[in-house]
Amino acid sequence: MSQSPLISRRKLLAGCAVGSTAMLAWRDQAQAQNEATATPGLPPLKISKVRAIATSPDRVRLVVVKVETSEPGLYGLGCATFNQRPLAVVEAVEKYLDPFARDRSADDIEDMWQNAYTSSYWRNGPVLNNALSGLDMALWDIKGKRAGMPVYQLLGGKCRFAVDLYAHASGREPKEVEDSARSYVEQGFRHVRIQMGSYGSGHLSENPDFRDAGFGLPADDHMDSGPYLKAMPKLFEHIRKALGDKIELLHDVHERVNPIEAIQLVKELEKYRPFFIEDPFAPEQNGYFPILRQQTACPIAMGELFNNPHEWVDLITNRWIDFIRVHLSQIGGLTPARKLAVLAEHFAVRSAWHGPSDVSPVGHACNAHLDLAIHNFGIQEGPRFSDKLKEVFPGCPEIKNGYLHVNEKPGFGVDLNEELAAKYPLPENPGFWTPVRRRDGTAVRP
Repeated sequence: MSQSPLISRRKLLAGCAVGSTAMLAWRDQAQAQNEATATPGLPPLKISKVRAIATSPDRVRLVVVKVETSEPGLYGLGCATFNQRPLAVVEAVEKYLDPFARDRSADDIEDMWQNAYTSSYWRNGPVLNNALSGLDMALWDIKGKRAGMPVYQLLGGKCRFAVDLYAHASGREPKEVEDSARSYVEQGFRHVRIQMGSYGSGHLSENPDFRDAGFGLPADDHMDSGPYLKAMPKLFEHIRKALGDKIELLHDVHERVNPIEAIQLVKELEKYRPFFIEDPFAPEQNGYFPILRQQTACPIAMGELFNNPHEWVDLITNRWIDFIRVHLSQIGGLTPARKLAVLAEHFAVRSAWHGPSDVSPVGHACNAHLDLAIHNFGIQEGPRFSDKLKEVFPGCPEIKNGYLHVNEKPGFGVDLNEELAAKYPLPENPGFWTPVRRRDGTAVRP
């Protein structure tokens, strides 16, 4: 007589239970064996200390975060430089992130970023983002050192042999700008940003009335939009005639004019075929980008002052900009930046990460490693490494023929000589953006 379906099912379930027990026992035995034979160089790694190191070899307020681990001698470095508020970042790192991060896993970068990001409850402020960036970049540096690879390899490997740069050419009148640009072209640069003096060309404006009236401080800067708006097309015309069409030209408006004035300027400059015009609007005026896109096909770069995704997602997904220009430490480090790069790729937006002098060599190296690994790289703002910086930060990337080259050491490849760094304390001025005013004293937003 055949067995009933109920009896057969009971036997089957019993067999599965025995099989499951055996499988669990085998899994536990295999796990124990794997742990016993694990690579000796990769034990569980814990964070033992997070500290901020402030230094100023070139009179620029740099903040670097050093993350020490439970493995003696293994540490990582990350950039947390916020030139206008360095002391606040140091406080945030040492009083908040250090006790938060201690004894947590140095391996789990994504988990650390997510929890540190929300540990203040309110987030996306520049001070906390820079502090978080220092921790985040340092963990990527550690990851590369443990793997024995440069960070770009952990991101998928190279998409290009080196990082194409643009240089900064400036002068008080067009001929001076031309001479400055020629000097960079002779060094191998193919992209040059042209500015007439400081942002907004304040020297073109007449003596302002607010000074005579005693409004503000005598040291406050002055810039009226009219002289600047008239001078920029003339500057582009001069440089195009002098250098020809083979050199790519860039320009930074730096949010110094009203939105409708910026639209007029970009339309005028389009005929000179700029590589991009940067920051035509302040972040508070993102609503003007669809209007600008309808008016001109001039490539636009934006994002230097951005802090959080709400500021860039719409600009990218609506294709209102062509280059995303964020400051990596300002948005929280490499972890959010690589996600931003992936988002931008799907909408044909290229990278142009912010890379001025107030980024540490560690931060510049992070920029370069990401640049090497993403398909939608556009251009990189060219850094300057003085001899002092190279001594304090051995392993700085090298500039050759207009390209930035990273070394092949594990991690970011940049170290920090703390003894030398201590010889260059921060300037007495703690750091702030000097006010710029119109003729009547109205504040101009950078």
